[in-house]
Amino acid sequence: MKLIYIANIRIPTEKAHGVQIMKMCEAFSNQGVEVKLVVPKRDNKIKMNIWEYYNQKPNFEIEYLRITDFMKLEIPRISFFLQSRSFLKSVLSYLKKEEFDLIYCRDLLFIKHLGKLNNNLFCELHSLPKSFNKNDLSKAKGVITITQGLKNDLIKKGVSKDRIMVVPDGVDLNKFDINISKKEAREKVKLPLDKKIVLYVGHLYKWKGAHILAEAAKMMNNDIKVVFVGGTDKDMLEFKKKYGSIENIEIKGHISYSSIPFWMKSADVLVLPNSAKKDISEKWTSPMKMFEYMASKRPIVASDIPSIREILNKNNAVLVEPDNPKTLAEGINSILKKLNFSAKISMQAWKNISQYTWDKRAESILRFIKKQDL
Repeated sequence: MKLIYIANIRIPTEKAHGVQIMKMCEAFSNQGVEVKLVVPKRDNKIKMNIWEYYNQKPNFEIEYLRITDFMKLEIPRISFFLQSRSFLKSVLSYLKKEEFDLIYCRDLLFIKHLGKLNNNLFCELHSLPKSFNKNDLSKAKGVITITQGLKNDLIKKGVSKDRIMVVPDGVDLNKFDINISKKEAREKVKLPLDKKIVLYVGHLYKWKGAHILAEAAKMMNNDIKVVFVGGTDKDMLEFKKKYGSIENIEIKGHISYSSIPFWMKSADVLVLPNSAKKDISEKWTSPMKMFEYMASKRPIVASDIPSIREILNKNNAVLVEPDNPKTLAEGINSILKKLNFSAKISMQAWKNISQYTWDKRAESILRFIKKQDL
């Protein structure tokens, strides 16, 4: 079976969707599928070799299609619309010359056009635009969602439940369950040995709740250092301007994906402070960092929202009221004080994570695809 994965992204990218797409292409290939990832050829400030950047084996092909890179215009919505149209035109031309068995795509804009070329079209969704209509998916033979909440909203919009499969995101256990002590990890990433480290990994968008953790840091003792890893350059500068002067906060910004396991292993507590104010956070997200946190054998404090509760519970994490810095600080402090409890929930999370690997995710999706009379 030959699978063409269409992804309208800059690759490599500092954003999480790049990791997810690369890991899924690798996992599909591990299942014996011939995979080709098709992406637009765009200017990229990341010059590192793509396989080294994502720390994975080159077991699938990547095809970069020439486009007009309108993203240089820096007019967000207009630039993205024009760039998407340019890439779509290149994709349609490319696929007419290429032999393949199925198309896999995460972009609703492409679905109705790609369906004209091949009936075996599958769509993976991570959110829903306000303008969504069930006809947007009429050309897709099957739909993969990352949460039950997202599936429920699709059903409310009129999409048949039989065409939808829920498969959460995953983790590469070989990369995150590494044999390194907390002391060794801190020495590697240059974090102090004499502080309690509270770590957030990810982007700094409002719905991800990093600002809630920053506010919570104000309520913590100075022997606790709250470290933020990730974010675009622009977002990091704005975040630093607002929170950089707080004594016990350290803002590291973007780092290579391959180094993230060492940061997680350096922590005393890992935090997932998602907001409940947006559907993408409350119902639709399946954060990769949640699974990476679980694999790291470090205790997790997370927002008590439906999307997170699909994976985490009181046995493998501490769940706190979302959008509330005070309860978040209290949850973190309780973890730091109750060492036996901390060890217990960390071990339970690690036991639970075995069912959420990228390879198992690919297996489940391929079974679903075959059931759709491919």
